[in-house]
Amino acid sequence: MMKKKGLGRGLSALLDEPAADITARDSAMAQQRPMGGTTLLAIAHIEPNPFQPRAHFGEEALAELAQSIRELGIIQPVTVRRMGYDRYQLISGERRFRASQLAGLTELPAYVRVANDESMLEMALVENIQREELDPIEVAVSFQRLIDEVSLTQEKLSEKVGKDRATISNYLRLLKLQPEVQLGLRHRTIGMGHARALITISDPVRQVALYHKIVESQLSVRQVEDLARTLTPGSTGKPATTGKTRLNKELSQRLSERLLSKVEVRQDASGKGAIEISFKNKEELERLVVTLG
Repeated sequence: MMKKKGLGRGLSALLDEPAADITARDSAMAQQRPMGGTTLLAIAHIEPNPFQPRAHFGEEALAELAQSIRELGIIQPVTVRRMGYDRYQLISGERRFRASQLAGLTELPAYVRVANDESMLEMALVENIQREELDPIEVAVSFQRLIDEVSLTQEKLSEKVGKDRATISNYLRLLKLQPEVQLGLRHRTIGMGHARALITISDPVRQVALYHKIVESQLSVRQVEDLARTLTPGSTGKPATTGKTRLNKELSQRLSERLLSKVEVRQDASGKGAIEISFKNKEELERLVVTLG
């Protein structure tokens, strides 16, 4: 039977472990916060999650959620960890937290758990990817933080988030893009296919220039891949000689008009090449000899 792929173990699986529940460690808290239940916490006692991978929250979307909360209340509790007496930190649910503040709420229903920093970062990443569509750069930054701050290898990270290593590697490579290009990816001005093609261009000036061309001309991914090959040193792709090809065609046309015969100019990247002049019969050959004589 094939194993169903998912993104990590999922937030619920992480939180349902006894070791992750504060009631398993604090008998006094256990009486106040029974296993599997929720409690009302003052919003003023809750601080945002510093490991939150999502950097931007749309104001319009938050306003709509706030209005929904005013009318219907909080349907799904947030999840927090206890930091001390009357101090809590969000594990997941930051959109609900922010929207509740906009809605004027003073209390929130919450699950209270204990989690270390590694679990906090993992939970926040899993929660956001499962429930909200992170932009590719936010995902890449989150993966990089897990690698840097928790000392995970790409292989271990792959196991934790349920994505293959190639996918993780592709996301991490996005962080090598120029800042302006990364911003375009975050704003959905370009797609992942465009970004992967731009990564192959090591020259930052050319990379940004091609990015602008994509935006201005609405280039397809295939077109960008072809253009990127022309800007990549050592590329063996045919499009790499596009500029030379255009010049060769112009020279061929000019010589053909002057000699009244078909002429083809060939030139490689180093500048070496040949000129081929076609003739149909002996008479035309003799005319060419006289002309070139």
